[in-house]
Amino acid sequence: MLVCYGGIVIGKMKLGNLLRDWRMIILIVVLLMTIIAIKPMPWNKGIEVVKVNQKELLEQGMSSGEIIKSINGKEIENLKDFNVELGNKIEITTNKGNYAYLGTELDVVVKDVDKSKIKKGLDLAGGTRVLLKPKEKVTEQQMDNLNAIMKTRLDVYGLSDLNIRKANDLSGNKFLLVEISGATKEEVKELIGQQGKFEAKIGDEVVFVGEKEDIRNVCKDDGSCSGVSQCNIVDNGQQCRFQFQVTLSNDAAKKHAEVTSKLEANESNGEYLSKKIDFYLDNELVDSLFIGADLKGVETTDILISGPGLGSTRDEAIKDALMNMNKLQTILMVGSLPFELEIVKMDSISPRLGMEFFKNIFLVGGLAILGVALVIFVRYRKFKIVIPIIVTMISEIFIIIGVAAFIGWRLDLAAIAGILASVGTGVDDQIVITDEVMSGETAYDWKEKLKKAFFIIFVAYFGTVVAMLPLWNAGAGLVRGFALTTIIGVTIGVFITRPAFASMIEKLLKD
Repeated sequence: MLVCYGGIVIGKMKLGNLLRDWRMIILIVVLLMTIIAIKPMPWNKGIEVVKVNQKELLEQGMSSGEIIKSINGKEIENLKDFNVELGNKIEITTNKGNYAYLGTELDVVVKDVDKSKIKKGLDLAGGTRVLLKPKEKVTEQQMDNLNAIMKTRLDVYGLSDLNIRKANDLSGNKFLLVEISGATKEEVKELIGQQGKFEAKIGDEVVFVGEKEDIRNVCKDDGSCSGVSQCNIVDNGQQCRFQFQVTLSNDAAKKHAEVTSKLEANESNGEYLSKKIDFYLDNELVDSLFIGADLKGVETTDILISGPGLGSTRDEAIKDALMNMNKLQTILMVGSLPFELEIVKMDSISPRLGMEFFKNIFLVGGLAILGVALVIFVRYRKFKIVIPIIVTMISEIFIIIGVAAFIGWRLDLAAIAGILASVGTGVDDQIVITDEVMSGETAYDWKEKLKKAFFIIFVAYFGTVVAMLPLWNAGAGLVRGFALTTIIGVTIGVFITRPAFASMIEKLLKD
C-alpha cells in the first residue's frame, strides 16, 4: 500500500511539474482558443433555409438563413425530419416567424443547421462547383471586379451558402472558382454562365442598359410592383407573364423621351406608337412591349418590364415565370459581368453523398489513430510513450480544424488529406524526439539530444513548406486546401505541439 501510495504521489508530482512547463501551458492555451474558434453548438436543432423557390413563401417574406423549427406541427430537428407528409395546407414555423398557405408542394432548398463554426466544403456538404475562365486576357483588377460582381449577383439571387474565390494555374491563366450549396447544375449554369448584358432598344437605338448608371431601382419581392400577371393556354401547355417595375435615371428617361418623340402613332391601333420597346439579354430578344401613345416624348422614370414563363401545367408556367423574373431582376440590380466567361469545369455532389464522405473520414481517421497507437506500442512497449503521441496527434488535428474555422476556410477532401499528411509528419517527428531522449543518459544528454532532434525537425519543416508552395495554384487552386492545411499543420506541430510533446516525454522518462 505504501509503495502504491508513493507511486500515486510521484505520478501527481510529475503531472504537476508537466502542467507548469511553459510549453504545456502554451498548448493548453491554444487548445482553449481552438474551442472558442470552433464554437461547438451540439444543442442546435432544425434545418436552415438555403434557397426559397415557393412563390407563396417569398410573398410572405421567407428568406435564406432562416431556421425551420416545425412543419404542420411536426418538430424538425434534421434533414430526415424534413420529409413530412404534406396536406392541403402547409404551416411552417421558423426562428423568424410563421408562414402558412394552401397547397401540397413545398419548394425550399434546405440543409442541416450548423452545429459549429466549421465550414464544410463542397465534397462534404454537397452542392455545385464551377470553374470559370475569362474568354479574353484580363488584368488582376478586372478579376477583382468580376469577383465582387459575381458575389453580389449570387447574394441577390438568394443563395445563402456559397464560396467564391480567384485562382491561377501554373501557366498564369486566371480563373474564378464558385462553390454553391443547394443549387442544381442547371440553375448555376444559367445564372453565372452568361454575361448578363441587358439592353432596351426602340428600333436600333438603345434607350437604357442594365447598369447602375441607367437603373436606379428594381422592384423585387414586392407584390405591389412585381409578380405574375396572367396565364394563357398555348400550343405546348401554359404561358404566364411576369412583370416588374424599374426606376430609370434622369439621363435614361431623357433618352427614352428623345427616341419616342420621333415615332408616330400605330396605324392599326392609335393607342400605341409605331415601334415597340425590345428587351435583349446577351443579344437575344427576351420580350417586346407596346409603347403607349401618351408616352411620346415624355421623360418617364418609371417603366414596366415584362417577360414569359412556359410550362406543361399552370403551376410549372408560374414557376418558370418567377425564375425568369428573378434572374432578370438580379441582372438589372447588379449589372452585367465585365467580360464573357467560359465554364471550364462543373461538378455536382449530392448532400447525401457528402454526408457519407464525412462519416467515412471520421471512421478512417479513427482507424488511423488506432493503427499508429498499435505500431508505437509494438515499437516501445510502453504506454507512457503511446499516450503522449496519441494526445499530440489529436491536439494537432483539433487545432488545425480550429484555425480553419477561425479564418473561414472550408474543409474539403483535399484539406482533410492535408491534415492527415501534416499529422503523419508529426508522428515521424515525435518518434525522432522519443528516440533521442531515450538514448540520453543524463539531463545534459537529453538537452543535447533534443537540440539535435529539433534541428532535424526544423529542416524537414522548411522542406515541407517549400514543397507545398507550388501546390497553392496547381490545378487552378483546386488543391489549395491540401497545401494550406499541410502548412498550417506542420507549423502548429513545430511551434506548439512538438515542444509540448518533448516536455511530456522528458518528464515521463526522466525517472
